[in-house]
Formats: sequence, C-alpha cells, structure tokens
Amino acid sequence: MPVHPPIHTRPARRSGLAVGLLLSLLVAGPVAADVAERRIEETAQRALAVTIYNDDLALIKDQREVALEPGENRLAWRSVSVQIRPETALLEARGGEVAVTLLEQNFDFDLLTAESLLKKYVGRQVQVVRTNDAGERTVEEARVLAANDGVVLRYADRIETGVVGHLAYPDVPDDLRDQPTLVLRLEAARGGSGLFELSYLTGGLGWQADYVAQLDDDGTSMDLNGWVTLTNRSGIAYRDAQVQLVAGEVNQVRAPRADVRMERGLAMVAAAPPPEEEALYEYHLYTLPRPTDILDRQTKQVALLSAPRVPVTRALVIEGRPSAYRVAGGDGWAPAKVEARLHFTNRDAPLGIPLPKGVVRVYARDSRSHAQFVGEDRIDHTPKHETVSLLLGESFDVTARRKQTSFRKLSGSSAYDYAYEAGFALELKNAKPEPVAVRVLESLPGDWRILEASAPHTREAAAVAAWTVEVPAEGATTLTWVAQVRY
Repeated sequence: MPVHPPIHTRPARRSGLAVGLLLSLLVAGPVAADVAERRIEETAQRALAVTIYNDDLALIKDQREVALEPGENRLAWRSVSVQIRPETALLEARGGEVAVTLLEQNFDFDLLTAESLLKKYVGRQVQVVRTNDAGERTVEEARVLAANDGVVLRYADRIETGVVGHLAYPDVPDDLRDQPTLVLRLEAARGGSGLFELSYLTGGLGWQADYVAQLDDDGTSMDLNGWVTLTNRSGIAYRDAQVQLVAGEVNQVRAPRADVRMERGLAMVAAAPPPEEEALYEYHLYTLPRPTDILDRQTKQVALLSAPRVPVTRALVIEGRPSAYRVAGGDGWAPAKVEARLHFTNRDAPLGIPLPKGVVRVYARDSRSHAQFVGEDRIDHTPKHETVSLLLGESFDVTARRKQTSFRKLSGSSAYDYAYEAGFALELKNAKPEPVAVRVLESLPGDWRILEASAPHTREAAAVAAWTVEVPAEGATTLTWVAQVRY
C-alpha cells in the first residue's frame, strides 16, 4: 500500500484505540437470516482524503461513524468507487472502544437499472400493466423466460416477445444496489459506536499539470502560471476532500484499463494559494491548501504556481541525422527544419519547486498588446535547477537547406569494420531585419571526427558536433564540413 496521507478531519463524536484490519476479497457465504443489513451512508462521513497519482490511480481514505450491535453485524458501506480494487481495501478503527473481528467482505457492483432488474427476474413472476385510450388500467401476470436482446414473457395462455405497456416488479432483489457498495460482516464483542476508516486503491482518478507562459515584449523573460487539472471518472463524487497529488511514476502490477472520456465540462478554481510541496520517498507530494469537491465525470483545475519574470532564452536550432553518413545522398538540396525553441531554468527564484510533467502553452503579445498563441510543448517531471527546453514550432523567416557534397567508403566488409568519409553543405537564409544566431547540432554515428569545416565546432555530446552560425540581417550563410566516421 502507498503511504497514507494526512486526513482533513471533521468533528467526530469519539476517539480511541486504532485497530487495523486487512480486508480480503472472499467468496461470500450464506448470511444468517437474523443478521439485518444496515447502511453506512455518506451522512456518517467524518473525514475524506484523496491521494491522486499520475497513472489512473488514487488512494481513498474514508472515515465514517459506525454504530455496532453486540455479536455479528452486516454493514453496507455505500458510495465507494465503481473502480475500487477490493483486494487493496483496509479497514481501521480510528475512534471508540469497540473491539471487532472482520469475518467477510464483498464488493457489490451490480447496479440497479431497468435492464439489470429485468435480468434478475428471469424465471420469476412480474405484472404487465396496460392502459387503454379511455384510461382504463389492466394488470396481467406473466413469467419472464428470457431477457437477452428483448424480453420473452409466458402468460397463462400464450408466450409473447416484447412488452405492450410496462412491467411492474414486486420488489428489488437483494443483490442489486443503487450505488456501488462494500458489504462487511463484523463480529463485535459488545455494542457501541466507533469511528472507522476505509482505505482502498481505485482507478478512474488522475491529474496532470498545465502551464501558461506569457512572454514579455523583448522575449527575455516570461510570466509562468501552473494549474493542476484533476479528472474524475470513478463513478462517485468526492465532497469536501483533502486532496494530495503524487508526481512521479509509481509502479503498478495490473492490467491496463480502457480509456474513458469525460462527459462534463471544466470546473475552474481560480486565485487560490498554491499547493504545499514535499518529498515522498522517490516522488514529490503536493497538498492542496483547502478541501475541495471533485464531482463524478468532472475536470477541475486548481492553481499550482505563479512565477513572474522567469528568465528565458530563445534559440533557433537545426538537427541532423546520423543516417546521412552511411549512404551516398542525392545531388540536390533538401530542406532542413529550423526549430524555434525556448529555454528556462527551474531556479530557486522565482520558481524553485519541482515541476510536475505537463504541457506548457506559450503566448506573446502583438503590436496591439493582444496575447497570441505561439506554441506548446510537453515537459517531463523537472527537478529544481534543471533546464527546460520547449519546442514551439518552426521559424518562418529563417530557413535552411542542406546537401551532401562528397561521399566515399574507406574500408569495411563486416559489422564494426565500416569507415566512411562524407561532406555536407548547409545553407541558412535570414529574412529578418536583424541578424540571428542558429545552433546546428549534427548527430554522427560511431567513432567520428571532423576533418575540415568552414567554422569551428564543439563536441556537444559523444555523438553530436555543434556549430553556432551567425546569419546576417536579410542575408545568407553557408556552413560546410567533412567528417570521417567508423562503426
């Protein structure tokens, strides 16, 4: 089980000894007829905490006041998640002095619908109610023979498919619930009330970070605002819950779930204090500053951070591919992408907290001071002091094209014994009224060296040669080089 988060506590009537009881998913045996089931409704709830992870996983901690009778008790703990993982359930006594022993636990998820009710009545008697044009009502008994792809009914003198009128049922079967319910059978040494906490893992809850960056007029800094986007498709609402978020990849051993789309709109919670952040094992934990409601089939946003005037640097980058050094290229020029990138560092100020993964959307102001969207990119979990590089798009005014100018095989007849020599030309054009610097990052395979070049290079990484090329205003520059590779 993950580390349990602290719980936002509402007033409870009692406190006392804490006793942990691990719930095992067992096959239900027959229940004694004299043990009446009692519902534990949400109105008995005294505290609720929700810890949400990145990958469709959440930990629910639900505290409720429970009154027990001496001996065996059958409790229906209602309003649990539809996507509960019953094998992870844990019951703990948080208050009171009632000693209990857990006998059995069952998760009832067959919910009451018109279709499920009809199927439960296969082989049983129902009433067919009809009303004629004059308003006269007739009732006829029939037995349900089948309820697959329509209903088959046996009357006293005939069999019919379909229903003219509507069906009336004498009662609702005990194994149909109007909402997901965890049924507990407990043995109490004596009667009394106590505060019990049910915790369990569930799917259907997730979160992600979304960021909005507003560039200043000279492009040297930005205002960065972060939001936490919560999604709930677990089948129930979580009201007045203390919400915590875990950033990091927590390993899970389970089958993948199908994607389920949200059916409600977006709920915004604006101008709120940012969450408190702390380390949790190898992850980071964010605690929302106040309890909140997360409704079923809802997407909600709460403030994560607000950092004004974060220093940024703009860069134009061209990246080459190592495959170009293994074969002879064509005779013509080929376009090369000039990527527009934005870099910033997660320093102590004005940021200074680990950034959860998410999408950063960047805006810049036009001549009329209107904010215009200029690109977005996804970032991974980013610790403090790390540099973030955002790919916003391709430059319109700065263009490039490249061609292979020479190629020859030096040696090699088997793997790990090939050597080639290849030359390239990269032409850069600038239509802007001011000069620009373009960063050229050329990936080379195997053991390589630059034999000659029109400008000095640096070894950016083990497989990357780098040039910074100045391109004059409304002008052009051509970078040439010859490389030798062995692999």
